Amino acid sequence: MVTQGEVREAEGPAGAPRRWLALPVLLTGAFLPVLDFNVVNLALPAIRRSLGASASDVQFVISAYAATYAVFLITGGRLGDLYGRKAIFMIGVTGFTLASLLCGVAWSPAVLIAGRILQGVTATAMAPQVLASIRVLFPAAEQGRALALYGATFGLANICGQVLGGVLVSSLAWQAIFLVNVPIGLAALVGSALFLADSRAPRAQKVDFGGVALLSLALGLLVYPLIEGREMQWPIWMTAMLLASPLALFAFVRFEMRFAARGGDPLVALSLFRNRTFVAGLIMALAFYMLSSFYLTFAVYLQSGLHFSPLKAGMAMLPFAVGYFASSLASASVARRFGARALTLGFTLQILGFGVVMLAANAAFPQSLTMGLAIAGSGFGIVMPSVVGTVIGGVDQRYAGLASGMVISTFQIGAALGVAVVGGVLYGALGVRPDLAAYAHAFTLALGCNVALLAAAGLLSLWLPRQARAATVPSPTLGRRA
Repeated sequence: MVTQGEVREAEGPAGAPRRWLALPVLLTGAFLPVLDFNVVNLALPAIRRSLGASASDVQFVISAYAATYAVFLITGGRLGDLYGRKAIFMIGVTGFTLASLLCGVAWSPAVLIAGRILQGVTATAMAPQVLASIRVLFPAAEQGRALALYGATFGLANICGQVLGGVLVSSLAWQAIFLVNVPIGLAALVGSALFLADSRAPRAQKVDFGGVALLSLALGLLVYPLIEGREMQWPIWMTAMLLASPLALFAFVRFEMRFAARGGDPLVALSLFRNRTFVAGLIMALAFYMLSSFYLTFAVYLQSGLHFSPLKAGMAMLPFAVGYFASSLASASVARRFGARALTLGFTLQILGFGVVMLAANAAFPQSLTMGLAIAGSGFGIVMPSVVGTVIGGVDQRYAGLASGMVISTFQIGAALGVAVVGGVLYGALGVRPDLAAYAHAFTLALGCNVALLAAAGLLSLWLPRQARAATVPSPTLGRRA
C-alpha cells in the first residue's frame, strides 16, 4: 500500500511534486557531516587548552567521528530502504542536532568524544538518504542536475570547513563550530516535514542484524587501525585487527549467502557485485577519495614548512575549493556532453592540476600554485557527481539506499586509507630535522602517490562499458534491474 506523499518505484518517471523544494533540505544532510569533519581541525588547539585534553584526546575527537561514520553508513542506507527514507532522514537530522548541542556544551574530553561518536552514528542515518532520495524522487532527466548540486554541496562544505572554523574560533569560541549546527538542523527538520516525500523499497523486510554485526565488525577492524595506527605507532594488537578484517569480511559474505538462501533479505545484495559498472565505480571511488590525504599533506607543508597560520593555510586552499564548487555546478552539462568520458576528463584535470602544484612546491613555477589548485579542484568537482552516478545509476531502486551507503562508506574508507598510506609516505620522507626543502620534497612525493592513484582510476574509467553513459547521465533506463 502506498500512502499519501510516498513515492514508489513505479512513480519514478514523474518524480515527486515538491522535489526541488525538498532538494535543499536533503543537501543539508550531505553538507553537515562533511562540514563537521573539516571544521574541527582548526579548533583542536583551542579545544585542548579549554578542556585540558591530551594529544590522543584531540586526535580521537576527529577519528572517533570518522570511524563511526564509515562503519555504519551501509546500515543507515539499508534502514532507509526498509523503513522509509524520510523517517530515517528526520531521525538522523534530529539526532545530529542533539549530538552537536552535546558537543557544544561538553565539559570534558570524554563528553566531547561521546558527542562526536553520536554525531557519527546519527550522520549515518542522515547522509545515505540524500543520494537514495535523489535517485528515487527525481525523474531520470533531472537526476544529473540534482547530482551536480549534490557534488557542489561537498565543495561548499569544504570551503566553509576551511574558513568558517578559523573565523568562529577566532571571533567566538570553539563551541561555536558545533552550536552553529543547531539552527541548521532545526531548519532541515522543519523542511523535511513540509517538503520531503517518503520512499522505500517495495517490500519491507526485517533488518538483517547478523549482517549488520558482521559488516560493522569487518569495517571496524579495517577503519580503526587505518585512522589510529600511525599515531599509535602500530602496536601488535592493532596490526592483528587489520589482518583480521578480511576474515571478518569473508564471514560476512558467507553469512549473507546463507541468509539469502533461507529466504531472508540480506543487508548487502551480493548480486550488485555482478554489475561490473557498479564494481568499477566503487574502485574508482576508493582511489579517488584517497585524495583526502592531500588536505593533510598540504596543510603540513604550509604550516610546518612555510609557517603559515591555520587561517592563512585554510585560505590557501580556497582556489581548490572554489574550482571544485564551480565545476560541480557545471558537471551536469559536462556529463551530457561527454557521457561516461566525463570521469576521464575529471581525472585528467586533477592529474594536470596537481602536477602544476608539485612543480610550484619545488620552486620550479612558484607563481603557478593557485592555478594548479584551481585546475585540480575543477577536476575534483567533475569526478565527484560522475563517480556517484556511476555507482548508484545502474542499480535497482530497491537498493538505492544500500548503494548510496556503499559509495559514501567507500569514500570514507578511501579517506582513511589515503591518510594512513600517503600520510605515512609524507612523514617517512621528512626525516629527523626537516627544513623547507625537506617539506617540499616530502609533500611532492606524497602528492605523486595521489597522482598515480588518479591515473589508475582514469584508466579504469576508459574501461567502463558504453552503457555506463546511462549511469553518468541519468536516462529512463535507470529503472532497470542491475
